Amino acid sequence: MKRYTLALDLKDDPALIEEYERYHQAENGWPEIKKSIEEAGITQMEIYRTGNRLFMIMEVHEDFSFERKSDMDAANPTVQEWEQLMWKFQQPLPWAREGEKWVIMDKIFQLNTPKKNGHK
Repeated sequence: MKRYTLALDLKDDPALIEEYERYHQAENGWPEIKKSIEEAGITQMEIYRTGNRLFMIMEVHEDFSFERKSDMDAANPTVQEWEQLMWKFQQPLPWAREGEKWVIMDKIFQLNTPKKNGHK
């Protein structure tokens, strides 16, 4: 299993942010989008928000590739419709490449606490 973390900004408009969050509630999600995520090899996905900044954690199969997911998404009209709709709410990070939405984040710190084995 591999893990990726990504970031993206929403337009800084409380009404748009509220609507974006409504689309991401489980009961409002599009089943075709969930299916496309799973078929791409993503086993777990979480999105967090602070202000207008989004943070995504993705856990994926070892053979996952962003290129393959991008090709699959480009060939799926429902995914294209969803992405076009989401772009109403989203804006690229200032350092994003042309056409890039979610930007992969670099891990800069990790804490590994040793497991206790019952000895003092």
